[in-house]
Amino acid sequence: MNSHGTLTKDNHAALWHGRFAEGPDAQAVAFETSIFVDERMALDDIQGSKAHAAMLGESGIIPESDASAIIAGLDSIEKDLKEGRLAIDYSAEDIHSFIEATLTDRIGEPGRKVHTGRSRNDQIALDERLYLRRVIPELQARILTLIETLYEISSRHLNDLMPGFTHMQHAQPVTLAHHLCAWAWMLVRDFDRLSDSLKRISLSPLGSGALAGSSLPLNRESVAKKLGFSGVTQNSLDSVSDRDYCIEFAADFALLQMHLSRFCEEVVLWASTEFSFIDLSEKWSTGSSIMPQKKNPDFAELIRGRTGKVYGNLIALLTMMKGLPLAYDRDMQEDKESLFDAYDTVLACVEVFTQMIATASWNCRRMSESCDGGYLNATDIAEYLVRKGMPFRTAHGVSARAVRISIEKNCQLQDLSIEDFKSCSDLIGLDIYSNISKEACVNARTVTGGPAAEKVEEQLKMLKNFVKKMRGI
Repeated sequence: MNSHGTLTKDNHAALWHGRFAEGPDAQAVAFETSIFVDERMALDDIQGSKAHAAMLGESGIIPESDASAIIAGLDSIEKDLKEGRLAIDYSAEDIHSFIEATLTDRIGEPGRKVHTGRSRNDQIALDERLYLRRVIPELQARILTLIETLYEISSRHLNDLMPGFTHMQHAQPVTLAHHLCAWAWMLVRDFDRLSDSLKRISLSPLGSGALAGSSLPLNRESVAKKLGFSGVTQNSLDSVSDRDYCIEFAADFALLQMHLSRFCEEVVLWASTEFSFIDLSEKWSTGSSIMPQKKNPDFAELIRGRTGKVYGNLIALLTMMKGLPLAYDRDMQEDKESLFDAYDTVLACVEVFTQMIATASWNCRRMSESCDGGYLNATDIAEYLVRKGMPFRTAHGVSARAVRISIEKNCQLQDLSIEDFKSCSDLIGLDIYSNISKEACVNARTVTGGPAAEKVEEQLKMLKNFVKKMRGI
């Protein structure tokens, strides 16, 4: 590196330039360069290179003094990158070339030995795993915060009734707490999927070389242990020729984003005048350039809209890999942009959704009033009759007749006279009214996972314990 802090021409040359009599066309270089995308793996590349250099020295492949010089040089690069004293040279082919060239510029000849027994193929596969292992916990932490937020809201609304829907039609009464817990359990599975995916990348591919390993006495297990992996990959071809782990994480992101999108769809509906279940904070709403009265749920809509990006990134990765022969093909360079963009998108969306829902207020009276329409207690009439010995299918028909009478009289089921009920079945007595109030309908559902307050409290306790366990509290 010269006095201006830029790489010298000799060290800046592509790692493979020795085979060629003339350099590539400038347009070709610009087309193949990936440093604008993979620069975020700089610290991961340094971490992997330090472990590799230490192993090279310990195995006697390079002198211990050279290994120490390499590690010290990489430490200085890491420190300077973190503290902003070293700017990345975007004319470099990729982040790996930049770091190796910078190292050689700083420590001289020993820097040329860092790539001993290594290919960029296994180096990149390692860096991606190190990167994912480093950043996925941040996404998981945000998921936990969102679960915690839903827990807090639910704890305040254990007895606040709202209609449950199927086919967007009134179905049965539940509570706001019960509904929000449904969201929370989806997020628990999203968290667990990420944890499962992390387990599958806990194997080091370094030492697999370009495709066939190395004739040098590399100690792959030593490198894996230094980097905190549980072991090493078992086939050198497989180690460098698949990106199923990128696809798996992209699928995890897509499922998480799908859940967020569904939540947002409900928020958009609930914020409408027709529903008026939720009032979003003005900090998380926008107005209209022409209609001064508008308060738009734009952030919920943006999260919903960005789901297409995350799905698209997953499809891009799947399509990129679908026809590739073993081993490495340059197509695979395109994995990182899709993976990183999907990660960035879901990370931001989880954070925004958390803030949006945490600052919202709930129109509990409106939600409760909405339970009074749509015959949400029809199933409870059938179950009332089942408790009196009537077969369910027969009871279903009796309840349907009661609904038909209510429609004809333009009233709700609870407003029917006892004579109306008796015309449907002699088994119905005056106790029917205490069994079909909206409160009774919810309180009677005490099966595990049901909306009765005590059962939702059980869910909330489990959710709270899950968050505490995952945070190591």
